Amino acid sequence: MIKRRVHVAAAAIFSDDGQEVLLARRPSTVDQGGLWEFPGGKLAPYETGFVALQRELYEELGLTIDRAQPLIRVHHEYPDKHILLDVWQVRAFSGEPYGREGQAVRWVKLDELFNYPFPAANLPILRAVMLPTEYLISAEEAEDGVFLSKLERALQEDNIRLVQLRAKKLDHEAYVQRAEQALALCRQYKARLLLNGEPELLERIDADGIHLTSDRLMTLDRRPIVQGKWLSASTHNAEQLDQAAHIGCDFVTLSPLRTTPTHPDATPLGWHDFQQLVEPAGMPVFALGGMTRHDANHARAVGAQGIASIRDFWR
Repeated sequence: MIKRRVHVAAAAIFSDDGQEVLLARRPSTVDQGGLWEFPGGKLAPYETGFVALQRELYEELGLTIDRAQPLIRVHHEYPDKHILLDVWQVRAFSGEPYGREGQAVRWVKLDELFNYPFPAANLPILRAVMLPTEYLISAEEAEDGVFLSKLERALQEDNIRLVQLRAKKLDHEAYVQRAEQALALCRQYKARLLLNGEPELLERIDADGIHLTSDRLMTLDRRPIVQGKWLSASTHNAEQLDQAAHIGCDFVTLSPLRTTPTHPDATPLGWHDFQQLVEPAGMPVFALGGMTRHDANHARAVGAQGIASIRDFWR
């Protein structure tokens, strides 16, 4: 059976403070009725995703989009159809949203999104909405004091809200001690901390999740931590991206986009190959490898969640 292909434009519409997002409830008379979703609708013939989004948000909610950015593209297989969700992030709009077609609409806090029932295809969108666009990977620092000073600067001055504690040169106990200090600082600034190490670390440190190396990723046959924690992984090719999806990673880094001093012999992906790998990934992907803030918009334009970096954030 040849499945019909459905291309849908959808919007993650954020409140002024960025702490809430607008949801709409599907009418009970349609497929998957009663579930909540991100507003949008099917593309008309010859429409682009952005044009369709503008039309749908005005027709459904009475909103005029002033500015939008790509967020994530999600391919999802249902028994009878293939859905492509072309999702945009909207932070600038005119009008007060209301259900022009009689549907319920509601502003929902980001940390309450998982309390709402969504169609299965929307789950990667939830993760993308809840994640920031910048992912800090800490550098090796011999002294705890220097480490904490640089981390606090990034949290305070750069507003970093997602941190990976990478410290390969520390022994286990020293890593645990540093992780406890880093967690306290991240909690102070309402940032998430992921530990680069074995999943069992979460038994000692109540961090927000685990980041897997690509080697560790490929040894697993299932998700190694509970669903309430964040799971990310390092990936470098399609096989590793498939494995990340298979074990239920919430997001990944994909590298190297460019040649870097730490991996001078690695072949860089470049923007074209990066985009080709991200499109079918089905989860948020951070661009890594020579990335700076100047690359953020380009990365988002080719499908990335944002950028991950050591050097640009760790000063």
